[in-house]
Amino acid sequence: MKAAMATFFHAYANSVLVYLLTVNTIYFILVLVGFLELIRCRYITLDRAKLGSIERSTLLPPISILAPAFNEMASIHESVRAMLNLRYPEFEVIVINDGSKDQTLQGLIDEFHLYRSARFFDSTLKTARVRRIYESMDPIRLVVVDKDNGGKADAVNAGINVAQYPLICVVDADSILEEESLLKVVGPFLEYPGEVLAVGGIVRIANGCTVSGGRIETIDLPRSWIARFQVVEYLRAFLGGRVAFSSFNCMLIISGAFGLFQKAAVLAVGGFSTETMGEDMELTSRLQHWARRQKKKQRIVFQPDPVCWTEAPESLNGLKGQRRRWQRGTIESLWAHRQMFGRPRFGMVGLFAFPYFVFFEMFSPIVELSGYLIMIIGLSLGFFGTREAFLFFSAAVLYGIILSTASVVLEELTMRRYPKVRNLLTLVLAGILEGFGFHQLLSFWRAYAFVEIFKGTKTWGDMERKGFQGTGPS
Repeated sequence: MKAAMATFFHAYANSVLVYLLTVNTIYFILVLVGFLELIRCRYITLDRAKLGSIERSTLLPPISILAPAFNEMASIHESVRAMLNLRYPEFEVIVINDGSKDQTLQGLIDEFHLYRSARFFDSTLKTARVRRIYESMDPIRLVVVDKDNGGKADAVNAGINVAQYPLICVVDADSILEEESLLKVVGPFLEYPGEVLAVGGIVRIANGCTVSGGRIETIDLPRSWIARFQVVEYLRAFLGGRVAFSSFNCMLIISGAFGLFQKAAVLAVGGFSTETMGEDMELTSRLQHWARRQKKKQRIVFQPDPVCWTEAPESLNGLKGQRRRWQRGTIESLWAHRQMFGRPRFGMVGLFAFPYFVFFEMFSPIVELSGYLIMIIGLSLGFFGTREAFLFFSAAVLYGIILSTASVVLEELTMRRYPKVRNLLTLVLAGILEGFGFHQLLSFWRAYAFVEIFKGTKTWGDMERKGFQGTGPS
C-alpha cells in the first residue's frame, strides 16, 4: 500500500513539476518576445513633435470616453479633470453614475456646474433605467448619465447608447489618463484603417504618485508592499504577456480600465455582457469569435505606451475580492467561448491564446496549490527528499522570481517610467519577495473562485476607494 502511495505521489509531483516548468518557460519566451517587440515598434520613439503632427491630422476619428462610476466620490473629480485635459482634437467625456449611494452625482453636479439636459440618445442596448442626463454650463465636453444600478457592464452599455462618436474609450472612473494617451492609443486605427476592432493601453499603479489637477505630477512607488507587489504583477502581465499576444494578433483581453473600441463592432456583438464578472475579457473574446466567424480581416492590438494610472487595493481584503472577481471572469469568459478552443479556423486565438489561458491562467492556481500540498504530505511521509523539494521550489518559486525581476529590468530598459534608481531596486526586491507568500496567497484566492463559480456567486466583493488626494512620494 505504501509503495503504491509513493508511486502516486512521485508521479503527481513530477506532473506538477513539468507543468510549472512548461508554463514558466512559455511565459519567459513571451516576455522576451514582448521585449523585442518593444524595441522594434516605432511608438517608443514618438516625441512631442510627432504627437503634435498626429494631433493636427484631419484623419483622427472623434472619441467618446465612457467612465462608469459607482461610489467613486473619492477620486471622480481628479479622474474627470484628467479626461477633460487630454490632448485630442475632438472628444467627449461621458460619466455614467450607476446608482451610486454616496455623493458621486452631487459632487459632479457641484464641481462641474451640471444642469439637466434634453440630450437625445438611442436605446440600442438594453440597460437599467436612465433617470436623467446632465451637461455642463461651462465650455467643457462633459456629459453625466444618471441611471439605476445595473453593474459596470450595464453602465458602459448606457454610455454607448449616449455616445455620439465612432470610437468609444472605456476607462475606470478611479483612473487617470496621461495627457497624450488618446493620441497614442488611436494609432493602430490610423495605421490599419477598417481592420482594428479594439486597442488596449497599459495600466499602471497610481498609489504613491503625486496627483494634481487631474495629472500625475510625480511618479513614485506606493508605500505599501501589497501595492508594490501589484506594480510588479502589472509590469509582468502587460509588458510581457500582452505585448507578445498582440504581436501574434491573438489578444483575448483588453483591460476594462483602458480600452479603445470600434463602436460599430461593439454594437454588432451586442455590447458588454452583464452575465459575467469579466466583461472586458468576455467582450474581447466575443469580438475575436465574431470577426473570425464573419471571416473579417481584423486586429485587436495592445499599445504599451499610452498609460492609464489606477488605484490599487492596499488591504488584503480588498485585493482578495478583486482577484476572486478577476478569476471568475476568466473562467466565465473562457467557458462562454469554448468553441474557439483548438480550432484552426480561429487562427492563433484558437490554437495558442485560448489553450494558453485555459491551461496556464484558469487552472494554474489549482495545479500549483495541489503541488504544494502533495510536496508537504510527501515530505512528511518520507516519500520525497531534499532533492525533490528543491526541484519543486525552483520550478514554483525561483523561476517565477526570475520572470518578475526580468520583467522589471526589461521595463526599465524600454519604457523607463520610474525615474529613480531606488524605484528600480525596490521593484526588483518586490519581484523577489512576492514569491514567498504573496504569490501563493493570490493562487489560493484564484482557486477559491472555482468554488464561487459552482455556488453561483455574483457579488463583486469589497471595493476600496481612498482617492488620489494626499498621495505622494514614498
